[in-house]
Amino acid sequence: MAERAALEELVRLQGERVRGLKQQKASAEQIEEEVAKLLKLKAQLGPDEGKQKFVLKTPKGTRDYSPRQMAIREKVFDVIISCFKRHGAEVIDTPVFELKDFDIAGQFDPMIPDAECLKIMCEILSSLQIGDFLVKVNDRRILDGMFAICGVPDSKFRTICSSVDKLDKVSWEEVKNEMVGEKGLTPEVADHIGDYVQQHGGVSLVEQLLQDPKLSQNKQALEGLEDLKLLFEYLTLFGIADKISFDLSLARGLDYYTGVIYEAVLLQTPVRPGEEPLGVGSVAAGGRYDGLVGMFDPKGRKVPCVGLSIGVERIFSIVEQRLEALEEKVRTTETQVLVASAQKRLLEERLKLVSELWDAGIKAELLYKKNPKLLNQLQYCEEAGIPLVAIIGEQELKDGVIKLRSVASREEVDVRREDLVEEIKRRTSPALCIC
Repeated sequence: MAERAALEELVRLQGERVRGLKQQKASAEQIEEEVAKLLKLKAQLGPDEGKQKFVLKTPKGTRDYSPRQMAIREKVFDVIISCFKRHGAEVIDTPVFELKDFDIAGQFDPMIPDAECLKIMCEILSSLQIGDFLVKVNDRRILDGMFAICGVPDSKFRTICSSVDKLDKVSWEEVKNEMVGEKGLTPEVADHIGDYVQQHGGVSLVEQLLQDPKLSQNKQALEGLEDLKLLFEYLTLFGIADKISFDLSLARGLDYYTGVIYEAVLLQTPVRPGEEPLGVGSVAAGGRYDGLVGMFDPKGRKVPCVGLSIGVERIFSIVEQRLEALEEKVRTTETQVLVASAQKRLLEERLKLVSELWDAGIKAELLYKKNPKLLNQLQYCEEAGIPLVAIIGEQELKDGVIKLRSVASREEVDVRREDLVEEIKRRTSPALCIC
């Protein structure tokens, strides 16, 4: 019992040491070393059978994020949200387990919202710099018209649609075998579908299909093709037509789509010259669903709607992997300046100055240790990516100035205390920020 009590006391003291290092914002290596010692002591101590054990688990379907991961996620969300707001979006929050929805005011021309959604999608993906991408577009009316002229029974439209949607993942032969072997189509009907769904291109393909003797005679398909032709005109005006491909295999499995549908995929660089880039996964999608809102309206009114979904989790994983591969450092705070002291017994002055900066809207922090060494404070700034240090010393207090140091260049200048806030803002403005 005495031996266990001694070990428990060692664990307690080591735990206090670890907490103290964290409060002092010591280096990560030093903290890890002391945590390892603590874990070793706990292992020697072994379990206490008399104590109840608590196991913390994340809820199913969720995960925890480290400060580094959260910094990356926030940057991704900032890009997405700022892009929507640039297009006049309003933010709403609904009581469901998701982040946000955005409502873009409707226009009279039904194709303009679709074109703008595609523009937003391209802006977001370009801003995130996650690689080359392609946006596939199609129209559910073209699909339904195509199935009709190919001889697909009405009752099989949706199940055949789900088979076609697999063409970005498996070969046409596999899709055909599923249609014939599992879903009861004749090989002739499946081959007829294959003649269409293996085509992709730009507005020239739309114009070609408008001349198709069978497809152009189907009312639904004709409406969809005419709308797509108009859509490509708007996409050209928006300067993104080269990023868009009319792909007859794009089906989007959800039944509520009523018109244009779209999906963005990242492209893999071809291995051999002359090969087409391969899609490596969907990162955004959407479409038109004019009948969905009316389902919840007592009067059943038709409300034109377009929607856009961004694959945040997939994008976050891609960005995180890219940063890890490049070994890029990610700032986990937005601190603009660390308030530091050059001599001992200046804690009160540091607290006074950091409070002034907070009240002025400056993102500032200080080390909690009473008399930290100046070198340790400067090292902390380098590790945390803090761009500026406001240094207080006895001489600076006498002269009514603060020594402002650039962490990157190590250049120091004396700034009058009353001018410090403006100088920090000037140096850390978005145009000049080096963090």
